[in-house]
Amino acid sequence: MQLAPLECRALGVLVEKAQTVQSQYPLTLNALLSGCNQRNNRLPVLSVEEDDVLAALDALRGKGLSREVMLSGSRVAKFKHDARDALGVGTSGLVILAELMLRGPQTVGELRTRASRMHPLESTDVVEAVLEDMAGRDEPLVCRIGPAAGGRADRWMQLLCPDLHPRDETGPAGSGGTGTAAAGGAPAPAPAATAAPPATADPRVAALEGRVAALEAVVGRLAAALGEPADELSPAERTAAPASDRPPHGE
Repeated sequence: MQLAPLECRALGVLVEKAQTVQSQYPLTLNALLSGCNQRNNRLPVLSVEEDDVLAALDALRGKGLSREVMLSGSRVAKFKHDARDALGVGTSGLVILAELMLRGPQTVGELRTRASRMHPLESTDVVEAVLEDMAGRDEPLVCRIGPAAGGRADRWMQLLCPDLHPRDETGPAGSGGTGTAAAGGAPAPAPAATAAPPATADPRVAALEGRVAALEAVVGRLAAALGEPADELSPAERTAAPASDRPPHGE
């Protein structure tokens, strides 16, 4: 069973909310949309519309992974997942899969910490056993991959939508291959070298350029202090902002 990226996100949200906010589950379309666009516990962060989510729900329903329900006293349709039966997993496997769908490849320790917010996972041995079971099927749901750059522990990824998240790794565990740096499978290109600006003969122009550079440095530091995302700053501002002041990426 293969899912499109937004189908994977919608299914992960349905599973997560079923475990964490049971009083609000099944979800309305608006609640599911908010969950898909949620900024915490999500990688990548998305910005999708209602029509996109409805299309994903239709696709999930066709694959037996979700359904629409009308509860007594409710004025709007709500949606719930059927992933437990469709995928043949228990609650532990379900929350681990949801965590992998929502945040991408993770180590066993990370999965235990993060998925435990949805369902208790007693130890990393329990998580490892569940992962091995899902990986050992005729149609595996997960697989082991190599460590992240600079890491040592192998990670696990879901196979319902294998290209959903970048691997950023040295290759599948034991393969010695080269992992992809982008979800599409192609390595990320090296950043182009920035050409040095031509020398300015006029001293007045040089003085103005110096003042502009100083002002850019001030703006960069102010933006960083206010928590503005680094990718919204100009190259000069990013250079000017001290590393300790730059807002973190990711979560």
